[in-house]
Amino acid sequence: MDELRDKRGLTEAEAIARYRAKNYPKPALTADIAVFARSEAGLKLLLIRRGGHPFLDCWALPGGFADEGETIEQTAARELEEETHLAGLPLRMVGVYSTPGRDPRGWTVSVAFAALVARERLKAVAGDDAAEVRWFDVRDGTVILPEGEKMAFDHGQIVKDAVKY
Repeated sequence: MDELRDKRGLTEAEAIARYRAKNYPKPALTADIAVFARSEAGLKLLLIRRGGHPFLDCWALPGGFADEGETIEQTAARELEEETHLAGLPLRMVGVYSTPGRDPRGWTVSVAFAALVARERLKAVAGDDAAEVRWFDVRDGTVILPEGEKMAFDHGQIVKDAVKY
């Protein structure tokens, strides 16, 4: 049987040999994780205070860059554990965030995940590049931050979407 050829007359092996990755710029891939807990006062969200640039000292969802060879689900679990010491949470995908300029370091696409947990059983501790971890109230899809405090990146939008989810 003859090998299949594309409209240029190339076999798959020939087409792959001609492929040039440098002709197709690639975004950085990240995962962001919204960990929610119910309390008597309502919904709570776990945030980290960023210990590095960009958005130094701003509040953010735990997360970070994917390592080569891992799935985005593995990235989410690893980053959550590195930054908060929380492991084994049931993470569900919320959406993909790719708005140009969402990260000042360059073209970055993030896959957001969410988990709803029993807060009493969690002992979150800041690790890796997280300077602090803290639970915040969420009302109508918005995180209630102290006066003058800000959210990093587009994490406010991710929180709104995760609450709807």
